[in-house]
Amino acid sequence: MTSKTSDLADLGWSTFFSVQLDLQELDSTEPVRVMAVHRNRLLVAGPCGQRDLPPFAAADDESATATVGDWLLLDAASGRTQRLLARKSVFQRKAPGSDRRLQLIAANVDTLFLVTSCNQDFNPARLERYLALAREAGVMPVVVLSKADLSDGSEDFVRAAAQLLPGIAVEAVDARCADSTYRLLPWCGRGQTVALVGSSGVGKSTLVNTLSGSGQLPTQGIREDDAKGRHTTTGRALYRLPAGGWLLDTPGMRELQLSEARDGLEAVFADIVAAAANCRFGDCRHDGEPDCAVTAAIAAGLLDAQRLRRWRKLAAEEALTTQSLSQRRARERAFGKFAKQVMAHKQSRRSD
Repeated sequence: MTSKTSDLADLGWSTFFSVQLDLQELDSTEPVRVMAVHRNRLLVAGPCGQRDLPPFAAADDESATATVGDWLLLDAASGRTQRLLARKSVFQRKAPGSDRRLQLIAANVDTLFLVTSCNQDFNPARLERYLALAREAGVMPVVVLSKADLSDGSEDFVRAAAQLLPGIAVEAVDARCADSTYRLLPWCGRGQTVALVGSSGVGKSTLVNTLSGSGQLPTQGIREDDAKGRHTTTGRALYRLPAGGWLLDTPGMRELQLSEARDGLEAVFADIVAAAANCRFGDCRHDGEPDCAVTAAIAAGLLDAQRLRRWRKLAAEEALTTQSLSQRRARERAFGKFAKQVMAHKQSRRSD
């Protein structure tokens, strides 16, 4: 049992998960972790090695679909999935396009590397999105500035990133150089799980290859005209790190939209929220109302007007997508209730 627990700890198992098992399950089940998600199968790993499983999802709960980083409980005799263990963290977004469903990105992540580059890709608004996402999930965010070797002003990018959230860790690296990425190792120890997010072409795949000490992912250069790159990662998978941790690479999320992330936004924009608490009116829009503490703080140079505009945009987006999800869920609950009533009526007619 000690050896089995040790193997699980290597995969990221902790007391958070073990307390979810009762005494009977300890003897009759096998925990496995989802290492990769493919279109019609899951690659999982446990004390007995790796294997493929069918996708797992609960019919009545879209959030109970197994994603990368999840822990599944298998029946030791049949190997069938019994249930999905509760997550200590989860990243999700509204699916791209017109679909209003939530899309799971990763589960049970300890640290989120927000990867951007020291060039035209550096975008405070995008970083604030990622910071809100990390804060909402309760995960440690670390800003990783790639391509520092190609920039003469990497220190300026570091300062700009550090101003987005007090105390945020910011590391400028050359993603191709192991000596440079060494400073990221404190977040990559045994059993720790790190996820990467960032737009295409910022060097995520290169960083994965360097940190993992392999060339598992293809990479592409950036276009010289706009410093952007083509997306090279097509799936989500965990990669073993020499330091004992696990690294999750995710496809570029150009359509990342916030949903149900109000707490995360308030944490990232705590300075604006604190100032707004002193406005004369509780529903102040900070746009010319009398005795507005936010506009007063901007006039005094205590707040950045551009930051206020970014906060407004993200808050409006979060409210809209959250409302859309709530409306869809309400419709699905109503339809489910109606379907149950129809089935009950059919059963009663058959009984008659």
